[in-house]
Amino acid sequence: MKIICIGRNYLPHIQELGHEVPTEPTFFLKPDSSVITRNRPFFLPDFSNQMEHEVELLVRINKVGKCIQERFAHTYYDEIGLGIDFTARDLQKTCIEKGNPWEIAKAFDGSAIVSQFIDKKEFADLNNLNFHLDVNGKTVQSGNSGEMIFSIDRIISYVSQFFTLKTGDILFTGTPKGVGKVAINDRLEGYLEGRKILNFRIK
Repeated sequence: MKIICIGRNYLPHIQELGHEVPTEPTFFLKPDSSVITRNRPFFLPDFSNQMEHEVELLVRINKVGKCIQERFAHTYYDEIGLGIDFTARDLQKTCIEKGNPWEIAKAFDGSAIVSQFIDKKEFADLNNLNFHLDVNGKTVQSGNSGEMIFSIDRIISYVSQFFTLKTGDILFTGTPKGVGKVAINDRLEGYLEGRKILNFRIK
């Protein structure tokens, strides 16, 4: 299983971090050891002093595909979920400054929180999916799939030019603005179209 994460896919988030707007999807990978499911807690690692939440829509691939045309991409997934791409922002900033890869800031154990998945047929319009993240009862991030720079189908088509997508692979599609630091005992709750599908604590 691969975890493929799209970066810089919402303009306001790009602006809040001071990055350039991409002309093609930007992506990185997380290993399977990064995945936490079933609302199990996230344990703050001791190597970072600025661990930040990034809530994202998820797509799970349902069949093998390579060099997928965008017009066929919708046939390669049938479930939508939510996830948290935990980011050691202090380490990421150092990596960027030195021109190094981001793995230590993005791909560490437990850095990919994955919710249950919902059949996409339950949603009227995949290009108009509302989602948000609450921390301790307060909404800190909210987004809509229609605000993405690169659509789900565009992402699948683009990534498949480089990697063969396989059944069970998960795509993180990017985060909206409002990323922020988490602390021990924080409660994180994620909602997709009003349905709570993430609910876990920071320990």
